Amino acid sequence: MIRERAFYRAFFALTLSLALQNLLAFGVNLMDTVMLGRYSQEAMSGVNLCNQIQFLLQMLAAGAGEGAVVLGSQYWGKNRLEPIPHIIGVALRFGTALSALLFGLVLLFPLGLLGLLSNDSRVIAQGAAYFQIICFSYVIFTITTILVSSLRSIGVVKIGYAISFSTLCINVTLNYLLIYGNLGCPELGVRGAAIATLVSRCVELLIVVYYLKYREKRLNLTLRKLLFIDRSYRRDYIQVSAPVLVNQALWGVAQMAQTGILGHLGGDVTAANAIAVQVYQVLSVAAYGAASASGILVGRSVGEGRRDALRSLVITLQVLFAAIGLVSGGLIFLVRNPILAFFGGALTERARSLALQFMAVIAVTTVGTAYQMACDNGIIRGGGDTAFSAKLNLISMWGMVVPFSTMAAFWWRSPPVVVFFLLKWDQIYKIIPVALRLYSWKWVRNVTRPDGMEKEALHV
Repeated sequence: MIRERAFYRAFFALTLSLALQNLLAFGVNLMDTVMLGRYSQEAMSGVNLCNQIQFLLQMLAAGAGEGAVVLGSQYWGKNRLEPIPHIIGVALRFGTALSALLFGLVLLFPLGLLGLLSNDSRVIAQGAAYFQIICFSYVIFTITTILVSSLRSIGVVKIGYAISFSTLCINVTLNYLLIYGNLGCPELGVRGAAIATLVSRCVELLIVVYYLKYREKRLNLTLRKLLFIDRSYRRDYIQVSAPVLVNQALWGVAQMAQTGILGHLGGDVTAANAIAVQVYQVLSVAAYGAASASGILVGRSVGEGRRDALRSLVITLQVLFAAIGLVSGGLIFLVRNPILAFFGGALTERARSLALQFMAVIAVTTVGTAYQMACDNGIIRGGGDTAFSAKLNLISMWGMVVPFSTMAAFWWRSPPVVVFFLLKWDQIYKIIPVALRLYSWKWVRNVTRPDGMEKEALHV
């Protein structure tokens, strides 16, 4: 175990900053769920279906940004910042293309996509109304996410939660006005929630642009730097990011499949799942913050060539991950009833009962998530091995989780809570392969170029 207090101060400062950013970001979705849940259960369920597409977008945007983080943090460790703008430029091209594709699919086939996730016509109708507006935020959201993620690679994290805080305030205010029709505004229901989110995403991007232009001094990013890049870095980026993007895409599609399985069990199950997932996302932010922080610290150590310090760093991080998991799981279990009180009488008794059961399951699986996810996406990925996670999730999700939960739902007619557990049990059994990979030390890879290998010529 590392004994220096300076390390713990740095780790927890970075973790709390990233956790706060995630908390505020997930808080937007949670407030949408709560405020729409008080409006109607069908509205909340319909928007939750749309949020599965949003989650896929988040996974793709995060995957595109993660490649820049892995490469950028190692270059930062080498004190070489010149390649980072080129890498960010490549990431923006990939992320924008993927988000534009998703925008086209949602705009052209909204009912078809929602029909895969639910068989409740009232829920689908609410989701389609939300889709018509929210899809215009996809490209904007992706650009903002990649820029903020890229800044994390050089230790800039405060801008992230400043953006998320502004988004939360704007979103909640506009939700209050436009969902319910308060203070003379029209009552728009799910359309009002979509307008509120779209406005928030536009403000986010404006804040990032202002920060990069007037406050950020290390990279001095400009539009010209992001447009005119050294294309030779595309190969480096693809080598690191392709496995991450594949993994994130598989994970996002798997979450849609999980929602589809539960969505075909009835509206009450869909509503309970929506609540449980939002509570999990908000109360597990410390685990995801720790994973991101560890990725930066490990990547920097590898870039600096301090491999002798990795062993004690890895051991220390594992203990911290386990402790964070126990605390997060305990919090989820304790706040189940208080959370449901916010929904008043809008939920049916069955939906309320199922939500309590689903949150109890998540309270247990979160402990495994906090350890194996942080070790995998934090330590192993930060060390340069971006392919392991994709292989593990491909086998786990599509070889075990989806088949078993599908059989439980439609062949064995198991209770919804059993189906829900089978959709989440991978968070526990993946501890074993992740730990084996971690202690093989094969994940330690320097993915940067040797000194003096940068190209000078710039190309569009």
